[in-house]
Amino acid sequence: MRRLAQLATVAAFAGAVVLAAVHFWPIGQPVKTIALEGDAGRGAYLARISGCIGCHTNSKEGGKPLAGGVAFLTEFGTFYSPNLTMDKAEGMGNWSIEDFDKAVRQGVSPEGQPYYPAFPYAFYANFTDQDIADLWAAFKTVPAVAQPSKENDLSLPFSYRPGLKVWRAAFGSEPEARDPVAGKSDAWNRGRYLVEGATHCGACHTPRNFAGARILARKFEGATGLPEGGKSPAITAEALKAEGWTKDDLAFALKLGMLPSGDVFGSLMGEFVTEATQHMTDEDLAAVATYLMKEE
Repeated sequence: MRRLAQLATVAAFAGAVVLAAVHFWPIGQPVKTIALEGDAGRGAYLARISGCIGCHTNSKEGGKPLAGGVAFLTEFGTFYSPNLTMDKAEGMGNWSIEDFDKAVRQGVSPEGQPYYPAFPYAFYANFTDQDIADLWAAFKTVPAVAQPSKENDLSLPFSYRPGLKVWRAAFGSEPEARDPVAGKSDAWNRGRYLVEGATHCGACHTPRNFAGARILARKFEGATGLPEGGKSPAITAEALKAEGWTKDDLAFALKLGMLPSGDVFGSLMGEFVTEATQHMTDEDLAAVATYLMKEE
């Protein structure tokens, strides 16, 4: 019994050491100063098509723009989008552009804590320095709303935020669409940038593993377990063509939310069209369709 007690003590001590190591494990890379002048108009467009407005505005309950509070029910618990207004106490009013950059492209808070991957920072990592400058210029125009962000309703172990550091080490990925691919058309490269970055199509259309990480080898093959029990279809070029989609049909659907059959997108995709893709320019819609359909 004494031996068991000693082993238990050692195990408890080792566990405490591991937890302490995880808790104080620094994450993220140093952020360089972005001296570029931001274009608020371009930033507002990028924020809109990236889903910022839809995900951070609780319009169903009459919430103020970008004040957060939108609930996302998942198998891991309920996530709530935070306040992104310029309120100094509850929003980003005290942030610097460096804080903003690290949050958006690395998923790390100004306090050095990891954000949950419900926030698609892995896709926003594809944003350029100019994108960040433009986005920051746009967000600085957002009126302050003194609305506290809601705490996520998660159970252990998911509620232990420092544990995300281990998750990131196991499942993190590098940005892949920041630079154009030689030999591809301008439309294809623009579509790649949008799909793999701003519109983060793979966030909902790529299956995930037991830990909620995207299975990158099966990109765009469709997924289950989306918020509120939703599921998504495959949007690989092969799957789309097998269903009879054309590039023009796809661009039209992303603009108006209407399928070639005359039916309409429902649930999450319908909301994303309303909040994001319907605001895209015709050129960007055509670019997204070009990339997804592999029409170079």
